[in-house]
Amino acid sequence: MAPHFAPAIPTRLSMWQRVREYAVPPSMIETATARRLAGDWAGACAAARVDVDLDLRAVRTRHGTDLASRLRADLRRLAPDLLRWHMPRIAPDGRLRPGLTLALARYPGGLRLVVRTPPARADAGQRMSLSLWEESGGGPSWGRHPHPHPHPHPHPHPDRRFRLDLHRHLWDAGRSGELGRRYGRGDDSDSPWASRSWASEAELLLRAEGLGPRGAFTVRLGTRDRAVLELVAPDDSHVPGVRPLSLPAGDVAALPVLPEAAARVLPDRELLRAGLITADRLHPLVAAALPASGPAPKGRPVTEAADPYRVECRDAVHRIALRDGVLTAVDHDPAEVRREELLVALGGPALPCLRVIDAVHRSPEQLPAVRERLRHGDVAGALTVVEGLLGPGAVLREGPLREELETAAARRVEHGLFRSGLVPVSPVSADADAGARRVGRRTPRHAHPKRGKDSRPRTGLFY
Repeated sequence: MAPHFAPAIPTRLSMWQRVREYAVPPSMIETATARRLAGDWAGACAAARVDVDLDLRAVRTRHGTDLASRLRADLRRLAPDLLRWHMPRIAPDGRLRPGLTLALARYPGGLRLVVRTPPARADAGQRMSLSLWEESGGGPSWGRHPHPHPHPHPHPHPDRRFRLDLHRHLWDAGRSGELGRRYGRGDDSDSPWASRSWASEAELLLRAEGLGPRGAFTVRLGTRDRAVLELVAPDDSHVPGVRPLSLPAGDVAALPVLPEAAARVLPDRELLRAGLITADRLHPLVAAALPASGPAPKGRPVTEAADPYRVECRDAVHRIALRDGVLTAVDHDPAEVRREELLVALGGPALPCLRVIDAVHRSPEQLPAVRERLRHGDVAGALTVVEGLLGPGAVLREGPLREELETAAARRVEHGLFRSGLVPVSPVSADADAGARRVGRRTPRHAHPKRGKDSRPRTGLFY
């Protein structure tokens, strides 16, 4: 009889499944929500690991009270945990897309509220930053720092493809209920493209760009694949539709780009449809907005502590559990344990109980979960897992677990240097950055900077 194999999970959905598990932990959502509801928007940003690089007083002084009031109102409506939930991410592990400047809102005078992600070399902690971008100045406007570029960003201009100023329901808590209506119209098949919504979303895009209710636009389908479409309708009383359009390459580059948030089906809907996530694992605002998910979850049950380890040692089954904040061989006398540890230090064989304790210290079974939390910046969650395994009084031993924690700590220092504008730039990276700025569509192929296959993260899977 032929064996039956479970269908493989698509790589894209597998990535989003890990993102939903680790990237926005429940503790972050609860703390950020509580502070936002209390009117403390800055505290909510701090809870969601979002740095604030703008000063409302400076904005009022330069741009007037009306604009400062609009900006303050948007900041009070901002749910930074919901924004993190919907931020673009990269394969294979689903970290934030690095070096991105993404517009959240537009204001008169060419001003935009933007959120930025650091470059890949400084993305430890997966932190983001809020700033006010001024079109005339070509960069951030009136932040907290004394000079306009405290931490030079590789792409300071708002990205055309990744933008949320037309999708406020993905970060504005007051409009999150629109999510189900705007992103519940994917293809009938399992395609990730929300092509049934392209016409209505393109109409919003063209109006926002001042091009009128009809016109041409593009949809990025891949690294080198773009669909050129035209929004058409017999008259204003008919629902618009889209049709393919053929244009010269030079004209295509100048067309508006449908944002990724509008081009693709919402990842949460895909995960629910594939049975890879349940409603209680969604962000509460998302769960309340998606019809298929039912009401928002009331909270996750508190799991009881795991049973202690059980080891066959000296013809008996012994227990290993936390005692006084340390993982201990419960069925061995402390004096006996000290003698056995001294014997091991002199080169003797270790008791099975001591071998298990040593293995848990160096490379526990929960190491993948700790590693995922560290990758997504959840240091507190990672330390909670480690303390649950080894106890708060444990001293880490040499091994993969300690290496992961030390690497995470070192990379957080790199992020701090980036934020301070003190990142040392090596000649190789400087040449690469300069080359990236010089290269354009008309740059000859031989003049492109050479990159290794691991010189940048993969960006084939995104939202």
